[in-house]
Amino acid sequence: MRQRKENVSPMSNEGRNTYVITHLTEALLSLLAEKPLEDISISELVSTAGVGRASFYRNYERKEDILKAHLDTLFREWTDALEKVPGAPLSELIRTMIAHFEKYRPFYQLLNERGLTYLLKDVIIGICGPRPEYEKTEAYAAAFAAYALYGWIDVWFQRGMVETADELAELFKAHGL
Repeated sequence: MRQRKENVSPMSNEGRNTYVITHLTEALLSLLAEKPLEDISISELVSTAGVGRASFYRNYERKEDILKAHLDTLFREWTDALEKVPGAPLSELIRTMIAHFEKYRPFYQLLNERGLTYLLKDVIIGICGPRPEYEKTEAYAAAFAAYALYGWIDVWFQRGMVETADELAELFKAHGL
C-alpha cells in the first residue's frame, strides 16, 4: 500500500514507542496482580497490552526489563528531588526513599508479594554504591551504605511496610548511621 496522508499514523516514532512502553508496563502490572511473573507469557503480555510481539522485543529482552525500566522512571523522580539537597545525611536518604516507596505503595507491595524486591538492589547500588573512579576507602564506604540501605528496605518490605519514613530515619540515626 502506498503511503498517503490518510493512511499514515499521525503519531511520531517516539510517540508510538511511548505508547508501546506504557501499554506493556500497564499490562504487565495488571497481569502481575493476578499471577507470578514466571506464569505470564510474552504472548499473553502483548495481547493484554494490545501491541505486537515485535514491539516487545524491540524494547525489551525479558519481562523483568519492563519492571526495571519502570523502577528507573520512578526512582528518577526521587533522585531529582535528592539532588536539590546535596550532602544530606544517610538518615535523610532513608527518610526520602521510604517516603518515595510510600507514595508508590501499591506498586512496591506488588513487587514484594511477587518476590521481586531484588530488582531494587541494582537500582539502589546504582544510585548510592561505589563508582569506578572512587578510591578504595570511598568505594567500600559507598558499598557499605548502599547495601545497608538495601538491607533496611528489604526488611521493611518483609515486615509489611509498617514503619513510616520518619520512624525509619530515626531508627537509622539511633544506630549512629
